[in-house]
Amino acid sequence: MSKRTTGAPLPAPAELAGAARAEARFGIGFLRRRWRRLALAFAGVLLPLWAFGELADEVREAEAFAFDEPLLRFAQGMARDGFDEAFLLFSKLGYEWGVVPFDIALVLALAYLRRMREGLFAGIALGGSALLNLGAKQLFARERPSLWESIAPESTFSFPSGHAMGSMTLAAVLVLLAWHTRWRWWAVPPMAAFVAMVGLSRVYLGVHYPSDILAGWTAACAWTVAAWLLVFRDGRPWRGSAA
Repeated sequence: MSKRTTGAPLPAPAELAGAARAEARFGIGFLRRRWRRLALAFAGVLLPLWAFGELADEVREAEAFAFDEPLLRFAQGMARDGFDEAFLLFSKLGYEWGVVPFDIALVLALAYLRRMREGLFAGIALGGSALLNLGAKQLFARERPSLWESIAPESTFSFPSGHAMGSMTLAAVLVLLAWHTRWRWWAVPPMAAFVAMVGLSRVYLGVHYPSDILAGWTAACAWTVAAWLLVFRDGRPWRGSAA
C-alpha cells in the first residue's frame, strides 16, 4: 500500500499578490531613497568602464583609432612658440609640478583636520589611480606616438595617459568632496578646464594619442566614483564626527 506524502500547502493567490505588492513597495522605496547613488554608479562607474573596455579592446588587438592621427596632426599644426610654453606648463602641472604634490598635500590636510573618512577616500582614489595606471601601462605596453620629435619626449608606455588619469582623479575627488557644499560651483569649472588643458597638452606635445587621454579619463572616473560609493556608503562627506 503506497503512502501518500504531503508537503507544505501552496500559498493562496491572495498571499502571493500581497507578497508581490510588499516587494514592489520595498523596491520603490529603495529607489526613492537611493536613486542618486544608483544614477552615480551608472554614470560614474558603469559607463566609464564600458568606454574604457572598448578602448582597451582596440589597443589589445593593435587596431588604430580613426581619430588618433588626425587629431595629432591638428595639434601639430597648432605649434607656436607661445603655445609650446603654455602646454609645457600644463603638462608639468598635470604631474610633477601640480597634481602629485597637491595629492599629497590634500591627504595630509584632511588627516590634520581629522576628516578621516574624507582623507581615506582621497587616499584610496588618488593612490589607487596611480597604481592602476602603472599596472595598465605595463599590461597594454602601447608605444608612444612617433609622428614627430617631441619637445618633451617620454620613454614609458602610452596607454592610458598618466597625466590624464591623475588630473581627472584629482578633479573628481575635489568635485565629489565639494558637491554637497557651497564650494561645488567653485570646484567644477576650474577643474574641468584644468583636466582639458592637461589632456590637450599631452596630445599637443605628441607624447600621447587622443585615445590614451580618453582611456585615462574614463578609468579615473570609474575608480574615483567607485571609491566614493564604497567609503561614503552610509552618508555624505563632512557629515557626522570627524572620525
